[in-house]
Amino acid sequence: MPYKSIDDRLAASNYRLTRQRKAVLDVMRENLSCHLTAEEVLFKARQKVPHIGIATVYRTLERLASMQVLYKTLLDGGKYRYEISVQEDHQHHHIICVACNRIFEVEETLLDSLEKHLEEQGFAIVDHQLKIYAYCPDCKTQQV
Repeated sequence: MPYKSIDDRLAASNYRLTRQRKAVLDVMRENLSCHLTAEEVLFKARQKVPHIGIATVYRTLERLASMQVLYKTLLDGGKYRYEISVQEDHQHHHIICVACNRIFEVEETLLDSLEKHLEEQGFAIVDHQLKIYAYCPDCKTQQV
């Protein structure tokens, strides 16, 4: 499927952007490459729409993820994190620092050869996610 802009995806889904939904989407657009929890989105969205509720934020995030406007990833402590989707087939992985909990993205397609090998074995790969837990460079120097 060819790349579609966020606005194209919204239009194709006939998704009406209410003031509250727009606040959630604006928060995500303003925080590119950030992996926000629903609570973090709520905090930032309330700066735009003070009376927005957590249920609205959750519903909006879930709907935007189902339209591939956002990526939804389970990263730490059983909480989902959301980030803006830049393209439909983009696959990236995460390194999570065990000391400071910062999340770093790994853009390399390191698992492509593994997927190809598995497909040759008869598997039909649907998706994959890779999470690596490590000390980031800053925290590593503090551990020594």
